[in-house]
Order: sequence, then C-alpha cells, then structure tokens
Amino acid sequence: MLSAAVLTTLSACGAAPDQKSGGAKNGVQPGAATSVADFGSLEALAAAAQKEGELNVIALPPDWANYGEIIKAFEAKYKIKVNSENPDASSSDEIAAVKSRKGQKRAPDVLDLGIAFARSGAAENLFAPYKVTAWDKIPAAQKDADGRWTNDYGGYVSIGCDAARIPACPQTFADLLKPEYKGKVALNGNPTKSGSAFGGVYAAALANKGSFADIQPGIDFFGQLKKSGNFIPVESTPATVEKGETPISIDWDYLNAGYADQFKGKGVDWKVAVPTDGVYAQYYSQAINKEAPNPAAARLWLEFLYSAEGQNLWLGGYARPVLLPGMTQDGTADKAAVAKLPQVQGTPAFPASEELDKAKATLAEKWDKALS
Repeated sequence: MLSAAVLTTLSACGAAPDQKSGGAKNGVQPGAATSVADFGSLEALAAAAQKEGELNVIALPPDWANYGEIIKAFEAKYKIKVNSENPDASSSDEIAAVKSRKGQKRAPDVLDLGIAFARSGAAENLFAPYKVTAWDKIPAAQKDADGRWTNDYGGYVSIGCDAARIPACPQTFADLLKPEYKGKVALNGNPTKSGSAFGGVYAAALANKGSFADIQPGIDFFGQLKKSGNFIPVESTPATVEKGETPISIDWDYLNAGYADQFKGKGVDWKVAVPTDGVYAQYYSQAINKEAPNPAAARLWLEFLYSAEGQNLWLGGYARPVLLPGMTQDGTADKAAVAKLPQVQGTPAFPASEELDKAKATLAEKWDKALS
C-alpha cells in the first residue's frame, strides 16, 4: 500500500468569464478564497458553486480511477453540471489548456496532473492556492506548502497482460525483452507528456540500475525494447486493450486492475503484475486553475474529492487515495475496496522535486532520439 508517510495546445475561443458567484465571506471573491473559511462554511461554498452552476474538467477518462462515478456523484450531490472535455488528454495538454484559454469561459477549472507537471505548473504561477478542510491530515510531503497542488491518489507501475492472447504473461521488466513479446508491449502515452508513461520509464530505470537521479537507464531500456521489436509506439487505451492491439500494457496498477473488471466476459483475460525489479509508485496531484471561470465550483470539487466520500470513490477504482492510511485507522475506508487492491511487496520511496525536474528534462531531450 502507498504509505502517506513516505511518500498540444488546445484551441482558444470564447469570452472572458463573468463573476457569477458573487463575493464570499467578508468580501473575499471566490477566486481569491484560500480555504472554506473564506466562504464561512461548506454550505456557503456549495451555494456559491451552485450559483455558478457548472464545473469544467479536462483529462478525466471515466474508467480512470473511477472518475466516471466521481463525476456522477458530484453532480447528483450538488446539482452542478460537470463539463468533461478531452478525457484522453495528457498532463501537458492540461497545462496547455490553462495557458491558451486564460480569461475564457471554456478554460479548465481544475486539473489532475502527474506530479512533475503539478510542480512545473506551480512554478509558472498557474494555480490558485487552496487548502481543503482535510489539509492537516495530508502529510507535508504530499502537498505544496502554499496549497497550489495537493496529491490526491496514486498507484504502482504495473504490467497488464491479456492471458487469452499471451501464453505466459511477463512479471518483470526483464521479462519484457523476451522474443515472444515481439510487437506486443505498449505504454499509456508518451512519457514527455503523460504522467503514467513517465512513471513507466522511471520504473524501468529502477529495474536497470538507474535511480531517481538517473532516469537514463529507463530510456535506454525502452530504446532496446523498440530495437528488438517488442515495444510498439501505440498508446494503450481501453479500446486498444479490448481489440488486442496492446496485449501487454505498462500502466498504473489501478488502471490495469480496472481493465480486468471492465473486460471480464469479453474475451479478454487481463492479468496484473507489479514488477518486482522496478517498484515505482506515484501520486497524481489536484490543482485549481488560477484563472478558473467557475472558482467556487473548483473549490467545492476539491472539498468533495478530499472528503471520505470522494476518497472512497477513488478507492473503488483501485486507486490509493492520499488519506487512505488515516481512513484505515479511523474506520472510514471501504474495507472491501482495500482488500481488492493489487498486492505489492515493500514500501516505495519517492523522488525529490529536483530529481523529478531533472528526469522530466532528460526525457524531453532524449526520448524521441532513443526510440528513433
């Protein structure tokens, strides 16, 4: 289990947003609110968000960490319409949308980003500081001190495999080099843009004598995998899995575990293994667009996600919410969902911010060349 203790530019159009929600408590505007206290209460925040009436989200596939159910639950609870755009977008696409749609009604209100992108976005001053009610329960290592981003849920890099098409599924990164996997191994996106693919390369580095400070062995591994013909430059998605186009997919364990449920009875026998030679875990991060067109709804969304209800909804999608350790202790975690999590040996370590920055820069410089 993740331990909280150790732990394409889009088109630009539309008009500038208006302030539909009015002022929060003591004249503080919703876009400047840094906690629910600025609204006076959660009920007052909900009222301001309901006056706005909608929330813009991006890059939230319904089968990713149970986001389909999370969106439905939020809409039902607060009667706020969620506009979900470009579900298959990458973290870099999210950042691009914030920049290209600044001051527009179509801009995303909230973001769910790979940690490297959350840190770089905060450094560019793109996010609004906001500390949810559960702030003090979130370990310091899992949040920006100013509240510009907060880790939300995470998982382990895993190898998913269709046992109906692959006689012997790989269990380690070393296995992936075997000739019987020619033309069968895929990543969930490009690691220079996608947080999940970034994690896959980092895990491969750890499996090949690399480190958090040295992702190069992971890049070299995928170069070797491409040269052997095993790695295919096809983004693994539910559609490619179901069609058999990506019978082996390196992805987060919660996504691979979800595929096992999703395709049961459809001719896909999806198995999940967390490779013992490259144990890498990572949280994603939640952030609010500094220029959010629906700033109260954005803040209410975060309050919902970091409530026991929201955290358990992520858990229901096999993701490991950041508050899980505390919820396990106080009895609010869904015990049945915890029991279904993929099994992992050992406790993961996590890269420091400077190591993440270096890895991201190295990938940007060397990934395409390694696979050419």
